[in-house]
Amino acid sequence: MTQTLSEFESKRLVAEYGVPVAEERLVDTPAAAADAAGDLGYPVVAKLCGEGLAHKTERGLVRLGLADAEAVTVAAVELLGAATPDDGPVQVLVAPMARASRELIVGGIVDPDLGPAVLLGVGGVLAEVAGEAVLRPTPLDTRGAHGLIADLDQDALLGSFRGEVPVDSDELAAVLVGLSDLLMGRPDVRSVDVNPLAVTADGLLALDALVELDETRLGEKDRPAAPEPERRPMVARTHAEVRERFRPLFEPRGILVAGASSHPGKFGFVALHNILAHGYEGEVFGLNAKGGTVLGIDMLRDPSEIPEGRVDLVVACTPPAANAELLRACAARGVSAAFVASGGYSEAGPDGVELERELAAVARETGMLIAGPNGQGLVSTPVGLCAQIVAPDPPPGRIAVASQSGNFVSGFSNLARHSGVGISRAISAGNAAVIGISDYLGYFTADDDTAVSFLYLEGVGEGGRLIRGLTDAAAEKPVVVLKGGSTEGGRAAAVSHTGSLAGDDALFDGICRAALATRVGSLEEAYDAAATFATQPLPTGPHTVVLTTAGGWGVAAADALTRSTLELVALPERLVVALDERLPPRWSRGNPVDLAGGETRDTIPEVLSLLVDDPDVDAAILLGVGIQSNQAGAFRAGRFFPGEGLERIVDYHERQDARFVTAAVEASRRAGKPVLVATELAIAAPDNPAVVAAKEAGTYLHHSAERAVRALEHLHRYARATA
Repeated sequence: MTQTLSEFESKRLVAEYGVPVAEERLVDTPAAAADAAGDLGYPVVAKLCGEGLAHKTERGLVRLGLADAEAVTVAAVELLGAATPDDGPVQVLVAPMARASRELIVGGIVDPDLGPAVLLGVGGVLAEVAGEAVLRPTPLDTRGAHGLIADLDQDALLGSFRGEVPVDSDELAAVLVGLSDLLMGRPDVRSVDVNPLAVTADGLLALDALVELDETRLGEKDRPAAPEPERRPMVARTHAEVRERFRPLFEPRGILVAGASSHPGKFGFVALHNILAHGYEGEVFGLNAKGGTVLGIDMLRDPSEIPEGRVDLVVACTPPAANAELLRACAARGVSAAFVASGGYSEAGPDGVELERELAAVARETGMLIAGPNGQGLVSTPVGLCAQIVAPDPPPGRIAVASQSGNFVSGFSNLARHSGVGISRAISAGNAAVIGISDYLGYFTADDDTAVSFLYLEGVGEGGRLIRGLTDAAAEKPVVVLKGGSTEGGRAAAVSHTGSLAGDDALFDGICRAALATRVGSLEEAYDAAATFATQPLPTGPHTVVLTTAGGWGVAAADALTRSTLELVALPERLVVALDERLPPRWSRGNPVDLAGGETRDTIPEVLSLLVDDPDVDAAILLGVGIQSNQAGAFRAGRFFPGEGLERIVDYHERQDARFVTAAVEASRRAGKPVLVATELAIAAPDNPAVVAAKEAGTYLHHSAERAVRALEHLHRYARATA
C-alpha cells in the first residue's frame, strides 16, 4: 500500500532536506485564496491540492499568471468545482508566480532490487516525452552529484541559454545530495518527484513536488542496509584470502567428474573429455556407480573411494536429487569446491527451488564453495583447465569472464580463439545458489592473472552486493558489463514522472557510471572493450591521432572521433615539419595523417614513432595494415605464381604488414600510450600476415575504425574517472 502526499506536504518534506521551495499558502475558500495572494504579491499561481492528486497540469487544475484578487477568486472557484469524489479532501494552493528560463526534474526512487537512487532530467510537462534522465544510486555525495550532472550531458539545458545565466552546478549538486539524504533517512519514502525544478534568475526553485510513501514502512527512522542473502558464504576480505578461498575452484590439485559417462552425448562424458583433452595437468578421477573405464580413467564407484587430500574440485553431472548427498560425501573426503552442471533446479519449478536450498545448506554445513547449479562450466587457463560441458577452450590471456548465461562464456571464448587475445578465468554462474557474480568479480579483482573482468547479467537480484562489488572492483581494474533483458521492477512509482523515467535500465546505467564500470551494448562491443583493456595502456588524455594509408578509412575514423568524447588533435607545427621530411608533398598535412600511398619501406614505423612519441598525442589509431598482403595473397592464388617476379613482392608485402603491426605494439610499449590497429581483414582474412602477427604479438586487431574509436573511448573514460 502506498500513500501519496499532497503537493504542499511533499514540498514541506523536501524543503527539510535542502530543496528550495517558495513561500506559499494552503486555503479552503476563494476568499481566503484572494487574501493569500495579496499577502504573497502578484502575480500568483493557484492549484488544486490534495493527497489523491497527481499530474494536475494534465487535468487542467493549475491557473498561472493571476494578476489580481478577482482573477484569483474566479480561479479558486473553478478549481474547487473541478474536484471529483475520487480526489478526496482538497484545498487551493496559492504561490508566487516564478519566471523560469528552464525546467529540470529531480527526484528519487527505491528499486526493489537495486535500492534507492537519485534522478536528474529534463523537466516540466515534457519530462516523459523528452525522456532525458539519468540516475545514480545513493548515498550520493557532492562529487557523485556533480558526476550525475555531467551524466545528463545537456550543455544547452544547463549552460548559458539565450542570455540566461548557466545553472549553478554547486546549487544543483546540493539539491541532489539533499534528495539522497532524504531517501537514506526516510525508509518509508518510495519515490520523490520534484517537477519542475525551475531555473530562475535567483536560483533553483521547486514549483511542484510529489512524494509517495510505503505505508508498510511508516514510522521507520533509518533505512537499514540491504540484508545479505542467507545463501551467500562469508568471503575473506584480503586479496590473498580471496585467492585462497577460490583456489580449489580455479586452481584445483585434482578433479573428480561425478556422473562420468561413456556416452559421448552425456554431460559427464563431455566434461571429462574437455578436462583431459585441453591440458589440465592435475589428477583426474571419474565417478560412476557402475564402474568401468571412461577415456582411459578407471571409474570410482562411490565417493568414499576418493583418495583423501588429492581432489579439490568435483564437477557434478549427476541428477539434482542426488547432488546434496554427493557433495556431503565429497566434502568428507576433503573436496572443498564443486561446480554443479546439473539442471533441474529453480529454473524447473518449486521442487527445484527446494533442491537449490539444499545445496546452500551443504555449503553452510561443510564450508564447500559451490558454483552453479545449471551452469556450463568453468575455464582456468593458468592451470590448463577447461571443465565445461560445451566447447571451446579459449587461449590463455588476461580477461576474466563471469556470466549468468553459459552462452556468453562460449561466445567470449570463441572471440578469444578468433583474435588470440585470451581468457584467464571464465565461469558460468548458472542459478548461483551459493556464490554469484559479485563473488566471482571479487576473485577476479584479487587474481594476478586477470587484467580486466567481463560480466554478463540478466538479473540484478544481488542488489547492493553487486553495486558494492562493481565499485570496489572497478577502483582497481577495469570491469566491462553487458546487461540483457529488462523488467518493470524499477517503475514502482507509476503516478510520478520520476517513476516513469526511472526504469531498471536507466538505473543500472547510473550504477555502472557511479561504480566506474564500463557498460556496453553488445557482445562484440564487450569483447572489443575487454580485449583493448587487456592489451593496451590507458591514455592520459583524449588527444588522438590517426595514421592511415588511404583517405576513406581516415575519414571514417575522424567522423567517429568527432562523435566521441575523444579529440582529433591538431598536429603541432613541429610534427608537420618532421613529417614533411619523410612524406611526399601529397600527404594530408593534417590529422588524420593520410600517407596517400606514398609510403616506402620504413615510412609507417618511422611516422608512427614520431606521432606516438609527441607529447601532444595521447593515443593513436593505425589503419590500412594487411592491405598489401591481401594483394600478395591474390598473387599467390593466381595462375602466374610462382613466376613473373611475384615471389619477391609477395614476400616483401607479407613481411612489411607483419612488421607494421609489430611496430605499433613496440611504439605503444615504448611510449606507454595506446596504439590501436584496425582492419576488416581481422575478420575477412584470418591468415593475413598482419592478422597472424597481431596474434603472435598478443595485441588486438579491431574490425573497423569505428569500433577502434569506441574501444579507445572506453579506455579514456575509465582513465579519466580513475585518475
